[in-house]
Amino acid sequence: MDRVRLGKSNISVSKLCFGTLTISPLQKNFSIDKGADLLKSAFDMGVTFFDTAEIYGSYPHLKRAFAGNPDVVISTKCYAYDEQTAKKSLELARQGLGRDVIDIFMLHEQESELTLQGHKKAIDYFLKMKQKGLIRSFGVSTHHVACVDAAAAHAEIEIIHPIYNKRGLGIADGSIEEMRAAIKKAHEAGIGIFAMKPLGGGHMCRTPAEAFDFVLGSSFIDAVAVGIQSEQELADNIEYFSGNREMKFASSTERKIMIHDWCTGCGTCVGACKSGAISVINGKAVVDQSKCVFCGYCGAACKDFVIKVV
Repeated sequence: MDRVRLGKSNISVSKLCFGTLTISPLQKNFSIDKGADLLKSAFDMGVTFFDTAEIYGSYPHLKRAFAGNPDVVISTKCYAYDEQTAKKSLELARQGLGRDVIDIFMLHEQESELTLQGHKKAIDYFLKMKQKGLIRSFGVSTHHVACVDAAAAHAEIEIIHPIYNKRGLGIADGSIEEMRAAIKKAHEAGIGIFAMKPLGGGHMCRTPAEAFDFVLGSSFIDAVAVGIQSEQELADNIEYFSGNREMKFASSTERKIMIHDWCTGCGTCVGACKSGAISVINGKAVVDQSKCVFCGYCGAACKDFVIKVV
C-alpha cells in the first residue's frame, strides 16, 4: 500500500489508518491476543498507521502487536486540560503502548477557539515534550467545523483528525459543505488531515464503495481512519484503498447501540454524546440511531455499564 505524508509534517503513513476503537472495550471488546493478531495482520498487509485514544482502552492490543516496531505510526489522543493531566496522559501512552516516542499526540474532541484556549496549558506541555523528542507531531481531533477553522490558525497544530463523510453524520455545528471548506483551507495551510468515520460510524456499511469514494476523492484528505473488526473487513478495505475500485465488499457489518433494562436514567450519557443522539425518556436513556455515530463514548461514561456498541 502506498504511503502518504501528513501535510508538512515529516510523518509518512499508509493511506488507510486502522481505527482501533472497534476492537476496544467500548465496542467489540477483543481480547489482547485477538486484537493484536488482527493488528499484526493489517501491518503484514501494508497498513502502517494506527489510531487509538486513552479512552478506548486499546493500548494493550497495540503494545502486544507493535512494541518496538519502528515502522508503525501510532496516533493517540486524550482530554488533558493542564500540565498535570497532560503529563499523566503522555506517560500513560508511552507505558501503555510500549513506545518511548509517541508519533502523533492529539487533544481529543476539541470544539472551537475557546476550547483550544481552555486547554492551553496542556498544549504548551505537549509542545515542550515535542521539543524534547517525546512526541513527533501534535494535533487535535474534532467533530466541529469551528475547531477546524480555529486550528488552521495555530502554527503549533500540525495535524487535524476531523469527522468527514458523505452524509455529514456526526458534524456537530455545520454542514458537510462547511466542513469540507474548513478542512480544505487547513490542508492548504500545510496541516496534515486524516479523516475519521468515513462510513458514518457504520450507517453506510451497506454502501462502502460510495462512502469511501467520497473521502478518497478529496485531495485535501491525506489518510482515512476506518474502524475494522474482522479479517474480512481488513482484506476488503486494504484492497479498495490499494486501488481496486471494481471489487465487491464481502463484509457489511452494521452497528447499533444497545441499552440494557437496568438503565436508571441518570443522564450522564446525554452529556457524553457529542452527536446529540441520546435523551432520557420516561426514566430511561433512549438513542436516536439516525444521529448516533457509534463511538461508544456514552458507554465509557456510564457508571452502570448499561450502554454498548454491538
